[in-house]
Amino acid sequence: MIAQLRWGAYDIWTITRRDLLTWVISPVRVIGEVAFPIMFVLLFGYVFGSGMVVPGGGDYRDFLMPGIFVMTMAFGIGNTMTVVATDIERGVMDRFRSLPMAPSAVVTGRCTADMINSFAALLITIGCGLFVGWSWHDGLGNALLAVALLLLLRFACLWVGIYLGLIVGSPEAAGAVWGLLFPITMVTSAFVAPELMPSWLGFIAEWNPLSSTVGAARELFGNVGASTADSWIGSHAVLMAVVWPLVLSAIFLPLSVRRYQRLSR
Repeated sequence: MIAQLRWGAYDIWTITRRDLLTWVISPVRVIGEVAFPIMFVLLFGYVFGSGMVVPGGGDYRDFLMPGIFVMTMAFGIGNTMTVVATDIERGVMDRFRSLPMAPSAVVTGRCTADMINSFAALLITIGCGLFVGWSWHDGLGNALLAVALLLLLRFACLWVGIYLGLIVGSPEAAGAVWGLLFPITMVTSAFVAPELMPSWLGFIAEWNPLSSTVGAARELFGNVGASTADSWIGSHAVLMAVVWPLVLSAIFLPLSVRRYQRLSR
């Protein structure tokens, strides 16, 4: 049993190292993924920021940055989905399946590599926020807890991306699905408070799982606009920022492993 666990861990590390090396040999991809959240910070913070309203007043950049952090984590779905679909199209998955390795090593290794990359991207985005004047105001401990909740969301999004990548099977199809991420991330509390939206749209935005992490991050970072809504979901943002990712992980993690095991050779 111990030997099996040891070899399983070695298989996971092998796949993780392989996936990390693809970032080293593709610097343009890395630059593009890092530049995306920076572009949103500059676009919304400086171009649209002057026209945005924050409930109760306050600096819109303080309101904005937790939303940008969550958006960065959520858009990782597209990156993961595209890489997995590319590996399937090129036959990499079939070669992995023919090797004597742990059945879950490929998807778990992919998850580990993407978590490392996502943590680095989050640090860069936080640095960008500090550069434009954003900061946390409620102590380092709460700030670290907010970062932990953001990474928990990314962990759940990873399994969604892996499963979708295994389903679509080609980078072209993954690109088409990627477009659906925009309405999912926009109809949230990331950029505009739900109470400023039409009532039906605000209800959808409040119950979007991403909005719970946005609200929790604002609350823990001590930024403006934290849980100003009167609804139950809005006033329990920290709790739901834990519940939603756990539910998504419980659904998509086993689905991803099962889908990988059933791939046609």
